[in-house]
Amino acid sequence: MRRAGLAALARTRQLLPRRADWSHGRPLRDLVAGVMVGLVALPLALGFGVSSGMGATAGLVTAIVAGAVAAVFGGSRFQVSGPTGAMTVVLVPIVASHGPDGVLVVGLLAGLLLVGLGAAGAGRFIRYVPVPVVEGFTLGIAAIIALQQLPGALGVDVRAEKVLVLSWRALTAFASDPQWVPLAITVGVIALVLALSRRLPLVPGSLVAVVVATVATSALGWDTATIGHVPSSLPSPSLPRIPWGDLDALLLAAVAVAALAALESLLSATVADAMSVGQRHDPDRELAGQGLANLVAPLFGGIPATAAIARTAVNVRSGATTRLAALTHALVLLVIVLVAARWVGEIPRAALAGVLVATAIQMVRVSSTAALLRSTRGDAAVLAITTVATIAFDLVTAVLVGLVLAGFFAVRETARSARLEEVPLEDTDHVDEELALLDEHIVAYRLDGPLFFAAAHDFLLELTDVTRVRVVVLRMSRVTAIDATGAHVLADTISRLEGRHVTVLLSGVRPEHEQVLRELGVHDRLAHRRHLFTSTPDAIAHAREHAARVAHPVDG
Repeated sequence: MRRAGLAALARTRQLLPRRADWSHGRPLRDLVAGVMVGLVALPLALGFGVSSGMGATAGLVTAIVAGAVAAVFGGSRFQVSGPTGAMTVVLVPIVASHGPDGVLVVGLLAGLLLVGLGAAGAGRFIRYVPVPVVEGFTLGIAAIIALQQLPGALGVDVRAEKVLVLSWRALTAFASDPQWVPLAITVGVIALVLALSRRLPLVPGSLVAVVVATVATSALGWDTATIGHVPSSLPSPSLPRIPWGDLDALLLAAVAVAALAALESLLSATVADAMSVGQRHDPDRELAGQGLANLVAPLFGGIPATAAIARTAVNVRSGATTRLAALTHALVLLVIVLVAARWVGEIPRAALAGVLVATAIQMVRVSSTAALLRSTRGDAAVLAITTVATIAFDLVTAVLVGLVLAGFFAVRETARSARLEEVPLEDTDHVDEELALLDEHIVAYRLDGPLFFAAAHDFLLELTDVTRVRVVVLRMSRVTAIDATGAHVLADTISRLEGRHVTVLLSGVRPEHEQVLRELGVHDRLAHRRHLFTSTPDAIAHAREHAARVAHPVDG
């Protein structure tokens, strides 16, 4: 018990902040980077808060509180956390079904799950998510974010849980009563953001576009919906009301939120590592840090948060060296709330819609997508189906579908690498000797690659087709893997051959494969008959003796 307690204490210490997190940094560069990221994050936090259905204030609170906590406790020096488009996609149906309190409870539950995942060491499993799956749900998220902005861009007030239904209702409402001012603002903001990101990448184009749109709307007297009142301080912390009757549904939603937060955060940290020199994140600390951020943010009315790839990339490109930059980003947003809340409330909703549509466009990496579509049919299918599943269903379902498909194609390709081929019985490979052995009705087969369910059927059909043979030697030294199905088919094949009075000898079975064969009786049965050999020459010698006895039986 004491040993277990000490191990748990050591594990907890590994997940806590340490002095090295802040060492070897350049404070001035971190402050400059933090200010830049804060300016970029402001319109995104407002937009994602509004898009989630929880309001602009919830988006700002999330960026401030979750951003600060994750900066201190996370596993990456450069990670910037807050509300994201992917998380917004998951939250919209939760808000519709369970209301604001339901979202806050989901955030708390997801936080607990993430802390547990970090403590259990689950961070390393992110490496097993295939690239086509990641690209597929990224494309799907981008499409959903853009479609979610149609009501704001078209100036109509429609609601629906499914994004495709929402888009149709928005288009129908606009067709019956066109509102051209919001559409003009949205298109103008999109064009300005994309132009600035291409021509002046160091300028926070989203913020510039929002300021221009707000000033123009006010100066021209355009009548369009704005964000509205934004508090000039953070809300006091309090526990949300727990809807006990819906707790089972909320727990299921929390699993989806935690899965998405883990996936997006670890992917973002990997991107940050690739953009920096000599830095590697701690995946378990990252999960635990995101969990703590999601435990604290709902207490202030914030929505579930995750690391943001775009903001993290801006942080690295702006010269960040330590966590001080991400912490500064949260403080910049806090200052804006305290000082400029009144002006923030005047931002047109259509301008935020334009920012989010531009963000969705920038999420699509055309070159990467095109390369995957050209690579293999399997990768292209996984990419396309994951994208469609993301739009039609939800992100967790899409990732699961993508993983299953990727696994299927991987198994198929691996199975194709398995071979069963007749090989010479002698290392010298002399034709005359080989023909002489064949005259003795002895044949050897070498199994290459994995012997599992995808390849086992073909193996059975080919091997049981041998004729005019008295002894078959199966050389197993090059078998890379055996599963229960492959072992079962091997046992069935041996039984069928023996039923035709063909003796089967196995040589070179690897120790790690013996357990599977032993469970199905193959190993022990052959060992009992002395038909199991460590080397092929020993098996060949026994095969010759056996074939000779069969050809010239000794009278009793």
